[in-house]
Amino acid sequence: MKILQICSARKIGGGETHLAELSNALARRGHQVSFAFAPGSPLVSRVQNIAPENILFTRMRNSLDVFSARELAKFASHHNIEIIHAHLARDYPLAALAARLSQTPFVLTRHVLFPLKRIQKYALKNVGGIIAPSKAVAAELRHQNLFPPEIIQTIHNGIDPEHFTRADKNQNTNFTVGTIGQLAPIKGHDVFIRAAAIVLQERRDIQFIIVGEDKSRSGENRREIENLIAELNLQTHIELAGWTDDVRPFLHKFDLFVSAARSEPFGLVIIEAMAARIPVIATESEGAAEIIEDGASGILIPLENHEKLAKAVLDLAGNSAQRDRLRNAGRRRVEDNFSLEKMVSETERFYCRVLQNAS
Repeated sequence: MKILQICSARKIGGGETHLAELSNALARRGHQVSFAFAPGSPLVSRVQNIAPENILFTRMRNSLDVFSARELAKFASHHNIEIIHAHLARDYPLAALAARLSQTPFVLTRHVLFPLKRIQKYALKNVGGIIAPSKAVAAELRHQNLFPPEIIQTIHNGIDPEHFTRADKNQNTNFTVGTIGQLAPIKGHDVFIRAAAIVLQERRDIQFIIVGEDKSRSGENRREIENLIAELNLQTHIELAGWTDDVRPFLHKFDLFVSAARSEPFGLVIIEAMAARIPVIATESEGAAEIIEDGASGILIPLENHEKLAKAVLDLAGNSAQRDRLRNAGRRRVEDNFSLEKMVSETERFYCRVLQNAS
């Protein structure tokens, strides 16, 4: 199958990591995968064994960039592309126009819960299928009533669990509780920090790490977090580690992983932590509730509740047997339900169905 993946992202996030893993796995299965990237895209370093002639660099500045849409159509025609797959909202109209011009079936992945604009119903009229990485995203898409419900399919994000296998953590280091996610209010880092303050009243031997980048224009999100840490006098106990394209070195430091998000369409880093055999505590965001079986493969707590988060951290920090049980159960949960191979197989079948419907 000849597939054109389109992504204008200038930075790496969960959706971009998903795209790279999916595309690399499709290529290993013998599909010819081509890419359309924005100039300077960091994704170029993430894709493997792709011939230079199968990569198009085009500006894709916004959803009205007709020049880029024509470039995409020309590339698709020249490479006999069989299916076009777009991953960012601003790329959807460009991919739709390129699909019309090149007469190529077109699909998209909706990685977020935010509603699409009503105009997309007309701009994306030719979309042949929509992938939702969680049931929550699929339900939101159906609720918007912009597309026929039968073309929306849930395909959970998947990872290679072996990629996250870690050696045993050095037992001489402090007990470490970590979280990973963009420095933005929706990720609930303030909840994490307030929970840390309660935990440290009882256990001064616990260290907390926040890994994340502030993408706000003036850095106000990081400043708010720093101010809260200072207000609670936690500067020596909470590390703001910045961002990294490879989360594994940080995951391998953690004894517990926490997601305090107020909303989460899926939660790729949650399954990465589970694959690394790190016990997970998460707020009941949409994605976390779909991934974690409460009490079995992780711990779920109510949204916005730093007191219950603190209690869950203290309970697990003091119970090594419970941590071991969750480590093993979390890993099995990923292997059984969120593996890369499962995701790729379901995506292949999805592509084939779209092509069959278009013929």
